[in-house]
Amino acid sequence: MDNDDSHEHVVPGTDEDLDTPDVRGPDFRGETGVHELLDTYATTGFQATQLAEAIEITEQMQEDDATMYLTLTSNIISSGLRETVAALVREGHVDVIITTSGSLTEDVIKTAKPFKMGEWDADEAMLREQGINRLGNIYVPSDRYVWLEEYLYDFFDDFFAEESVRTPTAFARELGETLDDEDSVLKQAADNDVPVHCPALTDAEVGNFLYYYRRGNDMDVGIEILEDYDSLIEDGLLADTTGLIAVGGGVPKHHAIMTNLFRGGADYAVYISTGMEGDGSLSGAPPDEAVSWGKIKEEETNYTQVEAEATLVFPLLVAGAFTA
Repeated sequence: MDNDDSHEHVVPGTDEDLDTPDVRGPDFRGETGVHELLDTYATTGFQATQLAEAIEITEQMQEDDATMYLTLTSNIISSGLRETVAALVREGHVDVIITTSGSLTEDVIKTAKPFKMGEWDADEAMLREQGINRLGNIYVPSDRYVWLEEYLYDFFDDFFAEESVRTPTAFARELGETLDDEDSVLKQAADNDVPVHCPALTDAEVGNFLYYYRRGNDMDVGIEILEDYDSLIEDGLLADTTGLIAVGGGVPKHHAIMTNLFRGGADYAVYISTGMEGDGSLSGAPPDEAVSWGKIKEEETNYTQVEAEATLVFPLLVAGAFTA
């Protein structure tokens, strides 16, 4: 093999001229605000460009007056993103919330007792002795749950007084009506008539306390989920256009895309996820997989996924798509 052949292997060259934008990111010349920074993301590459696409699709959802579904897992409420979600509801940007039981639990606790910053690297046995529960680098003292149990027992008395079998959306709405914190997602949802669906309502402290309340007070009380499922499907069928923002995976994400299946799929979808597609899980499944099931409609640019941790990118999505 001569030098010309080896050089061709190392530097093959090309005659093709790509008709795409140049890769270029923020240069920080002059004044650089949030919106100017996010504008540069489109040509920065990697997940910055995915975020820019997510902002563009979310803006299109709003231009098309889409019924906006926001799905989130409880860690979003554990973190400081609780205030971001509450702001979206307060400003009228969200029509439907689908979440987990832990979101309801922690939203109520935070109206009275804050979560505290902690450390990732902690002595877990010592934390247990101190009555401190760790969520990543967030600490939640156990007295929060003692307070919550008393609060919910008083609420249960009123909630089940007229009807012994209720729905999760009724639970979330009436619980939100008892709260007096403008940063509460449940309060904002109740005040702005946004239904909060929680199909796995028992999968957190709410379930534990319902168990004890039922056994100690009235075995006839219960939570019925099918009525909420009917409502979610029927409301989706009536919507001209639907858009999904799925922050995290699990039941909330699937509940949104599954109920949109009945209307032929969601018109728009933005996923923010750290899930791994390779394990075949719903949490890791990208939006194009949902297209194969008919849960998201397929258009040229109607869905995307940002593979990133939500506390890093969700506020940027909100800043880019929902604020002037």
